[in-house]
Amino acid sequence: MMNPSEALADIWREIGGDETALSRVRLTGAEPALPSSFRTGTVAQATIAASALAASEVDRARNGRAQQVSVDMRHATAEFISERLYTIDGKPPPPTWDKIAGTYQTGDGRWVRLHTNFPHHREGILDMLRVPYEREQVAAALKDWTGQAYEDEVARRGLVGTMMRSPAEWAAHPQGIAVAGLPLVEIVKIADAPARPLPPGARPLSGVRVLDLTRVLAGPVCGRTLAAHGADVLRVTGPHLPDIPGLDVDTGRGKLSTHIDLRSSEGKAVLSMLLENADIFVQGYRPGGITDRGFSPERAAKLRPGIVYVSLCAWSHVGPWASRRGFDSLVQTATGINRAEAEVAGVDRPVELPCQALDHGAGYMMATGAMMALKRRAEIGGSWLVRLSLAQVGHWLTGLGRIPDGQKAAKIDRAAVQDLMVDLPSAFGTMSALKHAGQLSETPPRWDRPSVALGTHAAAWPLA
Repeated sequence: MMNPSEALADIWREIGGDETALSRVRLTGAEPALPSSFRTGTVAQATIAASALAASEVDRARNGRAQQVSVDMRHATAEFISERLYTIDGKPPPPTWDKIAGTYQTGDGRWVRLHTNFPHHREGILDMLRVPYEREQVAAALKDWTGQAYEDEVARRGLVGTMMRSPAEWAAHPQGIAVAGLPLVEIVKIADAPARPLPPGARPLSGVRVLDLTRVLAGPVCGRTLAAHGADVLRVTGPHLPDIPGLDVDTGRGKLSTHIDLRSSEGKAVLSMLLENADIFVQGYRPGGITDRGFSPERAAKLRPGIVYVSLCAWSHVGPWASRRGFDSLVQTATGINRAEAEVAGVDRPVELPCQALDHGAGYMMATGAMMALKRRAEIGGSWLVRLSLAQVGHWLTGLGRIPDGQKAAKIDRAAVQDLMVDLPSAFGTMSALKHAGQLSETPPRWDRPSVALGTHAAAWPLA
C-alpha cells in the first residue's frame, strides 16, 4: 500500500525526474477522501502534484527558480470531480449521461456497460440491438445476449461497450497481461532535433504553444493544466464532431478554441501550419484516427522538429485491444474495478468509482509527461512522444492498495468546497469553478482566458 508521497515518488522516478526536487513538495490531508475502497485521493493528489512539480522543473530550467509545490488531498480530490462542481450564474452543469447509458445484465447473468453519450455510438447500439431509444427495451434485448457476445459485437462494429470482469479475469486476459507489462506513462524520443532552451518567462509555460486535439475529459484536463501554468492552448475540434457541452465549459478554462475540418485538404493544411509553430501536440482520438488524417507522431516530428507529441488511448498501444475505443467507465468495468467495489459493497452489480479517476489521472499524467519532455527538449534536444492509456492508469490505481471501510467516507459536494472556488468570467456567464490544486509558491496557477464555446476563435496563434 502506497501513501501519496510514495506514489508521487514512484511516478517521479518512472519519468526520470530529479529526485532532489521531491524535497520541494508538501502534501497535506489523508485518505479516505472519497467513498471508495480504492485510493482515489492518493491518485488525485499524486498525479496533480506530479504535474505541478513538472511545471516547477520547467520553470527552474528556464528561470532558475526552485519553487515550492503544495497539494492538499481534499482540494485535489475535489478537482477530480470539477465537472460536477462548477456553476454558471449560480446554476449547476447539465447532466452528462445519456438516458440509456449505464449497466445492464445479459442473459447469462453477466453485467455489461453501454456508453452512449455521443449520438453515433448511441445509434450504433440501438441498431445492433434492434430496439428503439428506451432503456426498458434495451434491457430486454440484452437478455438475448451473452456478455461476451455483446462485447465482441460492440468491438466488431467499432462501438463502445464492455463486459464486467473480476480483477482475476482481467489479470488473465491477454489485454490485461499486455497492460501489466507497461509503465504508467512512457516518454520516448522519436526523432533528432536541436536542443531548444526556453527563454526566461514570467510563468513556467509562458510562450509555450499547445495544440489540444482532445475531447471529453482526460485530454481536455491536460490542456487545462498546461494553460494554468501559462501555456497558450488552442483547442481544435471539427464542426461536425459531437461534444459534451457541460464538460467543455469546465475543461475550456484558459484555452482558445477553433474549428478545423480535418476531412478536407484545406483543414489539414491549416493544422499543419499551426503545428509548424507549436511546442506540444496533444491528441486523444480513436486509435489511428489522427494518423489516418496525416498527423502521426513521426509526421508531426518532420513538420515540427522538437515537437512534444502526447497521445492517449483507452487500452494502450499494445495487446489485442489496442485498436478498440473506450472511455473511463468502460475501462473501470472491463478491468475489474467495478467488480472489486461491488464485492466490498456486498452487491451483485457494478459499482463505479466516485469520480472519473482514470480520466483525470490520465489528464494530469499527460500534462506531466508533456512538461518533462519539454524540459528534455530544452536540455538535450529531440522530438518526443508521451504515451499512456486509461487502462495503464487503472492498473496503477489498483496497485496502490485498498482502504478498509473506505466506502463509508463522505461524498464531496459543492457546499463542502466553497472555500476552494473562484469566480471567473466566461462566455456563458459568471463561472464559479475550482481553483487548481497544484499550487506553486511564486507563480500560482491561474487561467487568463475565459471558457468559450467551441470554435469561437480563428485557427491562429495569438500574437506574442
